[in-house]
Amino acid sequence: MKRITLLLSCLLIISLSQAQQKAVTETGEEVILFDDGTWEYKNGEHIEETEIPTNSKKFEKDENSTFLLKSTKFNVGFWLNPKIWSFKKSTDNPDSEYELQLKGGDLYGIIISEKVHIPLETMKSIALENGKSVAPDLKIVKEEYRTVNGFKVLLLQMNGTMQGIKVSYYSYYFSNTNGTVQFVTYTSQNLIDSYSSEIEKLLNGFVELN
Repeated sequence: MKRITLLLSCLLIISLSQAQQKAVTETGEEVILFDDGTWEYKNGEHIEETEIPTNSKKFEKDENSTFLLKSTKFNVGFWLNPKIWSFKKSTDNPDSEYELQLKGGDLYGIIISEKVHIPLETMKSIALENGKSVAPDLKIVKEEYRTVNGFKVLLLQMNGTMQGIKVSYYSYYFSNTNGTVQFVTYTSQNLIDSYSSEIEKLLNGFVELN
């Protein structure tokens, strides 16, 4: 798993501001993305996005998440449990802030922040089309809006195959007038269920700071 972590990260680290203008489908056709979450083929055929459900449950920070990792780009932070998570500033790509790893495990995380504001409704199309540039069979297998520590986020779980390896991404997306964040975890598809508890605890440490 470690040998593909950089490749997995590169799948996600694509400027959202650039992707908002256009993307490429798995069949190689260019599409244009709009702020309201809809998109159309470059030839003018307009496609409506399906409605994303809202989870009525309120998600909160885990009591063992005692360390606050702050973004240097805008007002968000990430509570985590330092006993089980290691983290470092990202050195492989300037668009990402932090890389994380579950100690002794094959579960990874990455935090990507930008100062550009992008409507949350647009994130689904951007994330999926960007991901297909590396994993052409990438599909969304779970999607919903959540309220996490009082703030609305978009949850996406995406599965795909890259260089013969079946991978799964389980991520939160958030945007306010100060910027946009992708809080991403990833592992192989055969491990995602066994790591689900730790994934949820990590992602639910997301907070917007004053």
